[in-house]
Amino acid sequence: MNILAIESSCDETAVAIVRDGREVLTDCIASQVALHREYGGVVPEIASRKHIEAIYPLADQALKEAGLTRTDIDAVAVTYAPGLIGAVLVGVNFAKAAAMALKKPLIPVHHIRGHIAANYLAYPELEPPFLCLVVSGGHTMIIEVKDYTDMRILGTTLDDAAGECFDKVGRVLGMPYPGGAALDKAAQQGDETKYPLPVAKSGENPYNMSFSGLKTATLNLIHHAQQVGEELDIPSLCASFTAAVSETLVPRVVRALEETGYRKVAVAGGVAANSRIRHDILEAAKKLDAEVYMPPLKLCGDNGAMIGSQAYYEYLAGNVADMSLNAYATKSILGETV
Repeated sequence: MNILAIESSCDETAVAIVRDGREVLTDCIASQVALHREYGGVVPEIASRKHIEAIYPLADQALKEAGLTRTDIDAVAVTYAPGLIGAVLVGVNFAKAAAMALKKPLIPVHHIRGHIAANYLAYPELEPPFLCLVVSGGHTMIIEVKDYTDMRILGTTLDDAAGECFDKVGRVLGMPYPGGAALDKAAQQGDETKYPLPVAKSGENPYNMSFSGLKTATLNLIHHAQQVGEELDIPSLCASFTAAVSETLVPRVVRALEETGYRKVAVAGGVAANSRIRHDILEAAKKLDAEVYMPPLKLCGDNGAMIGSQAYYEYLAGNVADMSLNAYATKSILGETV
């Protein structure tokens, strides 16, 4: 089954063609990172306009690279939530038009379910059930993946997402957008013990997380140093910040593995590219004799292939849409609007 998959939830326009949920025939991405860099973050209106400009040519490019024609497409899939509403609408409307023109099924895919499915593309042997740590610019959660379309949220951030904090701290330090990659590189040269930073304690739900206190403490430290003329050790501050994020995430993953009995854990989302978090997850899982699945860096960020992968399993579960499909800025991975 060849699925034409569309992703436009933020600042990447992506069109992929995926066969049977596991084989990527092509994955075309038009990135807007350079465009938004001068603003220090994504400008929603600009993102939406650029999606409109890019999406049709990108779909033609995907067909050409895969060596297929429109008649070879069996279904059209699209990210319908969550994301920047204008950006998501571009993808949804294009997908609806394509599905109608081709007379093919329309498959709605939740963006975070797509990130989880990136692991299916990287690891053909991976099948549910397993645990997944999702860490991205907009979401941070620990999910029990019972089946391809049956999931349970064990814990989530109560405020900021880990990725948003990386970008914010990177921006204040003068690093190019997105700040995560530059911050990670700097952290590898620093001393993580130099700047003690707070790590949120577990509350009523031991799997829930909080990053707002860490973000505020880090920004206050930077601003104070600037005000008094103190020179900061940037690599060490980055190392201390990254260590605090990892110390928030990894013990909760370990506890989830111990309490659920699972011995498979996947990592998904853009922050899954962070070298410290990847290292700490691997080391912790090794002590529990658990298998770890981490997608290659090219599949950590937003892409169409992950949407095409998850779409196959949504289709098998009967999750198809009609032309009334709408876009949502916020929606739970379980399906409820939030």
